[in-house]
Amino acid sequence: MAQQGVLLDQDQFCCSVCLDLLKEPVTIPCGHSYCRSCIDGCWDQDVLKGVYSCPQCRQTFSPRPTLSKNNMLAEVVEKLKKTGLQAAPPPALCYAGPRDVACDFCTGTRKQKALMSCLACLASYCETHLQPHYEFPALKKHKLVKATAQLQEKICSHHDKLLEVYCRTDQQCICLLCVMDEHKGHDTVSAAAERTEKQRQLGMSQQKVQQRFQEREKELKELQQAVESLKRSAQAAVEDSDQIFTELIRSIERRSSEVKELIRAQEKDQVSEAEGVLEQLKQEIAELRKRSTELEQLSHTEDHIHFLQSYQSLSSISVSSDLPSIVVRPLQYFGDVSKTVSELREKLEDFLKGEWTKISTTDSCQLTLDPNTADTLLSLSEGNRKVTYTGQVQPYPDHPDRFTNYCQSLVVKGGAVAIPDGEAASQDALIGAALELLEYLRTKSLSHLQRCFKEFGSTTNRPLNRRPRVWRCVGERFADVNV
Repeated sequence: MAQQGVLLDQDQFCCSVCLDLLKEPVTIPCGHSYCRSCIDGCWDQDVLKGVYSCPQCRQTFSPRPTLSKNNMLAEVVEKLKKTGLQAAPPPALCYAGPRDVACDFCTGTRKQKALMSCLACLASYCETHLQPHYEFPALKKHKLVKATAQLQEKICSHHDKLLEVYCRTDQQCICLLCVMDEHKGHDTVSAAAERTEKQRQLGMSQQKVQQRFQEREKELKELQQAVESLKRSAQAAVEDSDQIFTELIRSIERRSSEVKELIRAQEKDQVSEAEGVLEQLKQEIAELRKRSTELEQLSHTEDHIHFLQSYQSLSSISVSSDLPSIVVRPLQYFGDVSKTVSELREKLEDFLKGEWTKISTTDSCQLTLDPNTADTLLSLSEGNRKVTYTGQVQPYPDHPDRFTNYCQSLVVKGGAVAIPDGEAASQDALIGAALELLEYLRTKSLSHLQRCFKEFGSTTNRPLNRRPRVWRCVGERFADVNV
């Protein structure tokens, strides 16, 4: 406890400028004590002004006071040093960085970081030099704010007074002298009162922003879900298509193999039958060639007896059995097969073309948009046939039918609002139907869809079970999409 008391006393004998034990202490007229070198260094900077102030209480003196050594303080400091209990180390210094606000009363090349700024003194203070504002009654009334380097912006450029009044007429901050001068007769309130009002308006703006943020976040989530659903559907369609086409290719390959087998079987049968006949023909030709040779030899013999005896056996030609009637016409056999396969290919291609048209074709038509209903974030061009989302408010005149919460626009035909396929409909009914349809698309509530049918069907004589048509922009055209 004794040591703590000594340490407390040591703190009382520290110089508020160098934050160390007093060295050759001197006391100035206001009662505060400093190291002689420290206070001389501070006052040397004020020589040109001719007015000298206390670094702590800011009391001014003129002329410069004569400094005398405070012997009592010097003896106490010497006793503290001789006890061997050195003064407690000063708190860790927090020097101001390039982006920090420096203390206006710290001396030396490196100044400490300021904690607070005084709007009355128009100065910034570190923790040490801020203490007088907490101790002296006159300084306690000063307005302290978080340290800022923009103190000069809070001063009137005309009167060098604190800006503490707000002129609603000119929408600017002014000082008290401005109220009596160029802003005389204007609607003025205190800066605090205007801040309260602006704070209330800011709260309303924050609520609107938060509401819009939640709406956009919900729309983003719904759109992301729709995109994911679209991706899943597309992937499923791709997989189904791959499977179907794979099965179709396999089926065609099986049919191709079967056709090849049929052709080869027919070829084998025809070739086998023809080869049997060929063998018979070869044998008969050999026999006929032999008989021809014998007859040739017989015709040249001079022996009449031999000629007559051999003639009977050689002149008679053995009659072979009739050969099978085979007519080999390859073009006739396999031309029909090629023709049939070619016709099958043509039919398949025609079928695929027809079905592909159903898959790839989207109904579309040229539409004219109604500028009286277009949302202000939509820009109409090319004779109101092209719409572009700009994200910027367009200078459209006020109109009761204009969309305000949705980036939508109705369609016109011949100057009157009409549905896309030309059926007549009143403007009010169509607007009501469109709004109900939008609510249905947003909330998926059947009640909105039923009211949409009611609005839509009551003026067009459509059956209520007929699904409404939504026209979405596809490039510069509009596609008909069923709900």
